[in-house]
Amino acid sequence: MAEKIKFNVEYEVKSSPKILFGFLNEPNGLAQWFADDVTYRDQVYTFTWDGDQQKAKLLSIKENKLVKFKWLDDEPHCYFEMEIVQDELTNDVALSITDFAPEDAIQDRKLIWDNQIQYLISVLGA
Repeated sequence: MAEKIKFNVEYEVKSSPKILFGFLNEPNGLAQWFADDVTYRDQVYTFTWDGDQQKAKLLSIKENKLVKFKWLDDEPHCYFEMEIVQDELTNDVALSITDFAPEDAIQDRKLIWDNQIQYLISVLGA
């Protein structure tokens, strides 16, 4: 199996950090854009896409700032993180995504994030 490499993508989001944060850590918020269904129990989120389930452990959370998950079946050093970044001067809000993928799959993974975040922006009405 190819070694997974860390990559980062960032998206401008016209939303307050508080509203955006609810879509990053609450199961019903995540189910509106990230997966078909999301449940949460004992620090583990269960994401469902087309009937397939994948579980992720919540590694860290910072109110209105950051959510970091680790897929239970992924390599030990891999995780995915969604961080809300707000410019101190302009108050512009961006969503920074950190993820891992094999080198030959990074472009595809970035496209998936592009599509998901565009969907999130439409759900937010931003």
